[in-house]
Amino acid sequence: MTDSLTLARSPEAASLIDLEARYGARNYKPLDVVLTRGEGVYVWDVEERRYLDCLSAYSAVNQGHCHPKIREALVAQAGRLTLTSRAFRNDQLAPFYEELCALTGSHRALPMNSGAEAVESALKVARKWGYEVKGVPQGAAEIIVAAGNFHGRTLAIVGFSTDPQSRTGFGPFPPGFKVVPYGDAAALEAAMTPNTVGVLLEPIQGEAGVIIPPPGYLRAARALCTRHRALLILDEIQTGLGRTGALLAEEHEGIEADLTLIGKALAGGFYPVSAVLSNDEAMGVLKPGEHGSTFGGNPLACAVARAALRVLVEEGMIENAARIGARLQAALRSVASAAVKEVRGRGLMIAVELHPDAGGARRLCEGLQRRGFLCKETHDHTIRVCPPLILTAAQADEIAGAFEVELSVLSR
Repeated sequence: MTDSLTLARSPEAASLIDLEARYGARNYKPLDVVLTRGEGVYVWDVEERRYLDCLSAYSAVNQGHCHPKIREALVAQAGRLTLTSRAFRNDQLAPFYEELCALTGSHRALPMNSGAEAVESALKVARKWGYEVKGVPQGAAEIIVAAGNFHGRTLAIVGFSTDPQSRTGFGPFPPGFKVVPYGDAAALEAAMTPNTVGVLLEPIQGEAGVIIPPPGYLRAARALCTRHRALLILDEIQTGLGRTGALLAEEHEGIEADLTLIGKALAGGFYPVSAVLSNDEAMGVLKPGEHGSTFGGNPLACAVARAALRVLVEEGMIENAARIGARLQAALRSVASAAVKEVRGRGLMIAVELHPDAGGARRLCEGLQRRGFLCKETHDHTIRVCPPLILTAAQADEIAGAFEVELSVLSR
């Protein structure tokens, strides 16, 4: 790993960073590392320094960087056919549907591109289902969401965010959403009315700092949605596809959502692919011309996603996430210093939360970067630790060792 005393910005890196600052929108604050290639759990910068990636592109590269079997599927399909639009059929969409639904136990799937598109699609489906099936008066549909949520960046989505940085300055927002405390089943029940058509939740809140709800919360939400005849919508764009040590995080509480949203790792980091998974009743409300996407379900996306799902299952990545995730969590707890408020997680979706007076998560991430480990802070005091699901026991121990050293520096 990189010697923490020798890390310096080269002229090439400085030039690229300056160009980005000059011409790019300033809506991100990345660490000052310029990456040029990746393989497995590692990435290299333009100076050929190697880093262990502890973020996995927010779970988009669960299968590791540039997985050879996914790359092979991408290259092969790119040489045959990339895009038809949905005006015509292609030979990759039907097998993608079949394999995805068989793997997840879904009746139907709606392919889109980004996670936010999947969320918006589910909101549209829930409202249409409410009007046409439940019988809610037109214009009166309500969808309940949780405080601390992160579901994307569109106007509708940021309109029901409780993060001031996400929503301030972007209104007015579409109506029809209620916000309740996360993890509070009683508050959820109190908010439900005859006009409630859906409840949208993250099984674990990722952007909020890997916030895990109390045991039984998702089971209670499922029961409430059944009782009040509302659709349970689970946003598994970060938690899904093995990240928590199960294919879908809903499995930890033995439930099934009416609409499940997946993305990110659905294409292993090679291509933007997302999907809404559904039962027949909910998805059945969509008719031709009512919803769509030029790129959604394109043959290149489908071929890549099929390969990404295959390697996830065939190479035992989900089981590895459960096993190595437990090891890494235990190791991080064992090295925690006085600066650490809590280590929490499920599978390889882990957070290290610092006390507010500890000196800041950004500072810790910069120290880890100097040692060859890339993490990213969220909400000032929390560091997410979400490496690819192919992480080995030895690599997990290396991560914990780097945290131990940097936490000791932070505590001085």
